[in-house]
Order: sequence, then C-alpha cells, then structure tokens
Amino acid sequence: MSIEIKIPSVGESVQEAVLAEWFKQDGDTVRKDDPLFVIETDKVTLEVVAEVDGVLKILVAAGETVAIGTVVGSLEPVDAAAAAPEKPKAEAAPEPEKAPAPEPAAPAAKAPVPAAPATPADGFPLAPSVRRLIAEKNLDVSKIQGTGPGGRISKGDVLLYLEKAPAGIPDAPPTPAVQPSAAAMEERKPMSPIRKRIAERLLESKQSTAMLTTFNEIDMARAMEIRSLYKEAFAKRHGVSLGFMSFFVKACVEALKEVPEINAFIDGSDIVYHNYQHIGVAVGTPRGLVVPVIRHVERMSFAQVEKAIVDYVAKIKDNRLELADLEGGTFTVSNGGVYGSLLSTPILNMPQSGILGMHKIEKRPVVIDDQIVIRPMMYVALSYDHRIVDGKGAVTFLKRVKEFVENPERMALEV
Repeated sequence: MSIEIKIPSVGESVQEAVLAEWFKQDGDTVRKDDPLFVIETDKVTLEVVAEVDGVLKILVAAGETVAIGTVVGSLEPVDAAAAAPEKPKAEAAPEPEKAPAPEPAAPAAKAPVPAAPATPADGFPLAPSVRRLIAEKNLDVSKIQGTGPGGRISKGDVLLYLEKAPAGIPDAPPTPAVQPSAAAMEERKPMSPIRKRIAERLLESKQSTAMLTTFNEIDMARAMEIRSLYKEAFAKRHGVSLGFMSFFVKACVEALKEVPEINAFIDGSDIVYHNYQHIGVAVGTPRGLVVPVIRHVERMSFAQVEKAIVDYVAKIKDNRLELADLEGGTFTVSNGGVYGSLLSTPILNMPQSGILGMHKIEKRPVVIDDQIVIRPMMYVALSYDHRIVDGKGAVTFLKRVKEFVENPERMALEV
C-alpha cells in the first residue's frame, strides 16, 4: 500500500505553500528521513523528508502553489517494489567474432566538464542547485565537508569550500562569447512567498507607524578585549563561540527594563507592556530575511544566547525553521555590519515598537581625555515608533546600550 506525501501544516495562519524544489526524481528509491522536497510559505521555508523507505511517485511538479494538506506524491514501500518478479537472466551468448579495429578518431578539441554526481560517496543526495554549482566550478565533491543533516552537503558548504580553497581550483572552461539577444538581457521571475510577505510587512510598517531613528556610536575596544581574553575558555566550556551579538542582546535586555515602552506594543487604543524580553535576531538567507525569536532572554546567560543563535542558524540552513520560531518577539536586533554596512536606518518589525541596527566595526580617530586616539568604533541606530516612544526614552535606551557594551562588566554588576 502506497504512502501519501502531503504538504504539512506549518501554522494555522498559513493556508498554502509553494513546492519550491524536489530533491528526488520520479521513480527514485528513497530511504526513510531522506529529504524529498522544500516548501516555501509567506513566513518559513521547510524541508520535508520521507517517512518510510520506498519508490517515489511525483504528482505535483516543482514551482506549483498548493494548499496545505495537498497530496503531492506517494511512496511505494520497498517490500512491495521488491515483490515484483525479477527478469530471468539471459543465457550466455556465444562470443561474437572480433570486429576489425576502427580507425582512430580525430582528437576532441577539449574534454567537457564532468557533471557532479547526483549522490556523493557518503550516500546522501545532492540538491539540484548544489549539483549545478559543483559542476560549474568543476569541483571534487569528495573533498567538500557536509554540515547538513547526517553530513549532507548544502550550497553553503560548497560556497565555504570555494572561499577557503586555494586559488588553483579550476573554474569551468570559458565558452565563446555570444552576443545575447535583447530578450536574454532580462530575466523575469515571480516573487517568492517569503519575499512577498517581507515587502508587504515593510510597506505596512512605513505606512502604519510614526517611525523615527536615532543614532549613536560605541567604542568596541573593551568588548573586543574581553572576547579575545575569554573566547577560547568560553568555547571550551560551552561549545559555542563568543560573538558580539550576545553582548548587544544582553545590553538591550537591560536597557528595555529601564525604558519599557520600547518593549511594548500598541493594540488599538491600548498600550500592551511586556514583563519579559523576547528578542528577535534578524538573519539573512538566500530566500530573504527571517527573524527567529529568542524567548525570555532576561533569564539567559551569554552562552545560552549564543547557543540559541547557533541553533537557529542551523535550523535555517537545514530548512527546519518553524512558524513558532518567528512569533512573539517584543524587540529586534539586526546586524548589518556582517555585510559591511557602516550606517543604516532599520525598519520596525511590526507590531514591535523598536529595532536596534548594528553596523561594522571601523577604526576611527576619536577624542578621549583631550587626546586624539584611534579606536574601533561602531555606529548603532535605534528605530522606534514615535506614537509610543518619546525622544527622551529612545536616546536614554541607546545611551544605556552604549554604556553596557563599552563596559560589559556593568551587566554582571547590574549598574
């Protein structure tokens, strides 16, 4: 009896999804927990795996938008597939007479680039996008370390390998330049559900709030010194690296306690205050920006914050992020500095009333004790809803974040 493969529910508010990509072909034999396909909704991207061993039958092609619960394929159990009668072996045929040796063919101009195998030596299938990238760069798949579930190779693993690999890795052979047609100069693609949702939310935020942004700069010298002093012991004890994000998340928690309106929502004619801090951490992905929420950060240590961030990054990478991971945030921290941003104005993540934007650390001349010195400085930006947050509260919040990050010991001493 075949097993139906359905589009899973990812939350009550999600009614449909796009079947973005099949990892297997129709008729392939798959094993339990093998990834079958990826779905995209307006909130999350989710990878669906096989529930049993079996032979795959695809009923809905990639790219189709389908309702939650739709049957998109089936799995014929391996036992049933194996029960089919085997073809009788043909009797050995007499050895044919040797044909005359063919004339040597003219040498080929250049050997074509071999395509990447669909399944590497470790037995895990490669996604089509991963196979294409490996084939384009003419890479040896056996040399790439997979970090996905069970050691499966992801596109991120290939890109990381290319960054770290020596310059001697050959690219695909150049092809003769061909003048493209006018139609080939443009490409039109439909917006993904996530991108549509991001666009709607950003536009709604701009139109529905009285957003204002205030700026400050932070001397990162002390935070960098502490991180350098304790990063090895921290990693050895807790199993995660000590990053700057935990400094800022913890600093925001302390500042939110002092300026609670930034941690509040407007609901109609009411203001809803929260006696907890659920901090959203913005993470960029190839499909768009997502903001998983770390809950009750006020109860967490630096190590717990770092572990929560690492866990979310792994879930995003493996397409395991759930709708519940994105809900309930009261404040957001976004780090544009990882992309090289020097200064920006972050947009509110509704219905939240505040978002902190971090930026890259850059050495600049500053005046300390009437002396011009070089310090590692970071610009920070706080966007807030002026309907609920006054300028005094916004400036006070940003000033407190600056004090806590410049002197992290204050967070431990609560001063």
